[in-house]
Amino acid sequence: MRIILGITGATGALYAAKFLEKCVAAEKYLILSHWGKYVLKEELDISEEKLKPWVKHIFSNEEMTSPLASGSNSFDAYIILPCTVSTLGKIAAGIGDNLITRVAQVAIKEGRRLVLCPRETPLSALALGNCLKLSRIGVTIMPASPPFYTHPSSVDDLAGAFVDKVLQILGMESSKGWREEELE
Repeated sequence: MRIILGITGATGALYAAKFLEKCVAAEKYLILSHWGKYVLKEELDISEEKLKPWVKHIFSNEEMTSPLASGSNSFDAYIILPCTVSTLGKIAAGIGDNLITRVAQVAIKEGRRLVLCPRETPLSALALGNCLKLSRIGVTIMPASPPFYTHPSSVDDLAGAFVDKVLQILGMESSKGWREEELE
């Protein structure tokens, strides 16, 4: 499975790092915005170098000549985690002015899985309208909202539980669901 991860400047860099760590059964590519790099440093005190072992290649958001910008190069899923509301709005408006938004256009036009994980609260009526618009065309909107039924004991556990939900949406193995043992 070929997966692309876009990291924007929304708070929640831990989610992205945890996704890369937990998504082991895939060939992963990373698109990192300028502000995504800033948030990685600010929140986790890491640079993109720390993410290299988990991905095949890291592309800059300005790298519009990337092979990912073409629909002729297939991928199975594209996740933007965390996703700024600005990025969500650009995608909803069909604006592809950087690699993160261009690859979203490719995912939509090629009918590939696109998962946006906005990390902002509260959401304005405009942001909610953009979420609805994208959802109606098949984009999965997953606000970064971790479950508590896993009885997390740390922030890392919370991020991991949300990432498990993202992996589940992608059809990949993750931890067991709530009271899943009752289904066995």
